[in-house]
Amino acid sequence: MAEIAPIIQVTAPRRQFQDHENNVTAVAVFPDGHRMITGSVDQTLVLWDLQDGVSLKKMKGHRSQVWAVAVSKDGKLIASGDDDGKLIAWHGDTGEPLIQIAEVHPSTIRSLDFSPDGAVLASGSFDKTTELWSTETWQIQGNPINCSARIFCVRYSPSGEHLAISTEDDIQIWNPWTRECIAKFKAAINEAVNLSLAWASNGGRLFSAGSRCDRTIREWDTSSWKQIGEPWTGHVNDINTILVNPTNTTFIASASDDCQVRLWRLSDRRTVAILKDTSKVYCASFSADGTRILSGSNSTVFKEWAVPEEALILLEDTLKGEASSYPRL
Repeated sequence: MAEIAPIIQVTAPRRQFQDHENNVTAVAVFPDGHRMITGSVDQTLVLWDLQDGVSLKKMKGHRSQVWAVAVSKDGKLIASGDDDGKLIAWHGDTGEPLIQIAEVHPSTIRSLDFSPDGAVLASGSFDKTTELWSTETWQIQGNPINCSARIFCVRYSPSGEHLAISTEDDIQIWNPWTRECIAKFKAAINEAVNLSLAWASNGGRLFSAGSRCDRTIREWDTSSWKQIGEPWTGHVNDINTILVNPTNTTFIASASDDCQVRLWRLSDRRTVAILKDTSKVYCASFSADGTRILSGSNSTVFKEWAVPEEALILLEDTLKGEASSYPRL
């Protein structure tokens, strides 16, 4: 039996960013890897230069804390949503608003996601609905998707054929064009809510994560919508974000209120590294090249962590040795 390698512990970030005046609650990295956008309880967004680590622009317009940000795949559009249910669209290059505050949700916008072609923006809200917006006219398309429960995360599949929505009660899979609910299934148990979702890059897997009463990650086969294996355990508090590495198909990451970002090996669903923050981690994203993780927390400081080289070597060795035992994501 092969010896199990110890979990790699990282306690110091590679770099820190500071221009917010309150907790950082949302982040998105531009596809070209040169910039990122962050949102905060201080009601602002900050556009960052990732190469130099400097703030390029502080974007103002929201009147309550920002819960969600998203960047289109071509980097030309930014969207942000706040605690009052207001949406603002911004120019991706300049950070200037394209539309003033759009008022459609009467409650918190908890999640935003652009369709892969950038033509539609999905907004998920605590008002129990998901709206689909045309990014050409910034008008709502059709009737809202009624999910009958507070929504925590919305994520388009890589093909754009499906929209996954996590609620306090279940996970729902919708056809965004026909507004047909394709599947609906329970995930988090023990009265926990489903806080976060992430699709594998090939669309063959969907990952979900729960709150404190069921702080596990679950893996779903998207051909049957059945759970694969047992829940992944390790976190001890809300799992706020799941991240799929954009360049390495052997691992994913998760960020939690337990002040940790964990790197998980997909082949055996085991934690290989822990990035230890000193505050609850509310949001996180991989860099475009997959070698760094950028995280926001219960702090004004935003952090950049290097994915440990030892972990990358371990994961590469795993991929060579177990190439046939786990599908490429």
